[in-house]
Amino acid sequence: MTLQELRPGQEGTVVSIGVRGALKRRIMDMGVTPGTVIKVIKVAPLGDPIEVNIRGYELSLRKDEAAQIEMK
Repeated sequence: MTLQELRPGQEGTVVSIGVRGALKRRIMDMGVTPGTVIKVIKVAPLGDPIEVNIRGYELSLRKDEAAQIEMK
């Protein structure tokens, strides 16, 4: 399952990030690391962006970024 598939109110734990290079570094710099719990707060009407709560703060991710984050 990916972060993109979670609905508002659901949460999960990050298993891995499926990209490499600069995008992976950027995602990890925002606090999205394996083992971190992420809760989906809301999704924009067209599905992009997705607002999540991670490590006590709100973060907006694009749909393509969320699709690269494997959850359990």
